[in-house]
Amino acid sequence: MTSGTDAIPAAAELRQRAAVKRAFDVTAAALLLGLTLPLLVATGLLVLSTSRGGVLFRQVRLGRFRRPFVMYKFRTMVAGCSDDVHQRYVAQLLAQDTGAPTGGERGLYKLEDDPRITRAGRLLRRASLDELPQLWNVLIGDMSLVGPRPALPWEAELFGTAHDRRYLVRPGLTGLWQVSGRNRLTMRQGLLLDLEYVERQSFLLDLRILLKTVVVVLSADGS
Repeated sequence: MTSGTDAIPAAAELRQRAAVKRAFDVTAAALLLGLTLPLLVATGLLVLSTSRGGVLFRQVRLGRFRRPFVMYKFRTMVAGCSDDVHQRYVAQLLAQDTGAPTGGERGLYKLEDDPRITRAGRLLRRASLDELPQLWNVLIGDMSLVGPRPALPWEAELFGTAHDRRYLVRPGLTGLWQVSGRNRLTMRQGLLLDLEYVERQSFLLDLRILLKTVVVVLSADGS
């Protein structure tokens, strides 16, 4: 039987691990924002010069403990377009759990020939440059560099309570799901990887995921 005093070191270790992770997030995000500033400016100008609308896309996502926050991306779609197509697609993936449906759609969250995406947006997505503004979310504490994929509120409702543990940690700019063949996985498989990350999380695992992310981005392999 475990006494109350036995739980204290474990709790202290968890707090220390969280503090180390947060310190690393802040340091790395600040450094990366500084290093990529010219790229951020150039990307913003590309978005502005190729389509009407703002530079940034703002969207409410669920963070740690399901707290809503505004996540930032470079805009890759036509301004003001509806999200209905994406909602139907995600609902279909969850319902059948057999990967990407047929009819011009391939891979998780990949809608082939989606008319909402701008020409510049396709380039930004392919190079993952649209995700760079999320470094600001990491810096201010909404997100972590590594963690479960940040869910939309309506997605969380579709996921159900079986996946609530994914909200015990901050969502990540990248994660175990993203480096494990995300476009070859079903939605349920991806969600299980999010839960696996929560159970296995460690600084070493984060470093491994970050290194794999670099390889995926440099190879332009979203699969």
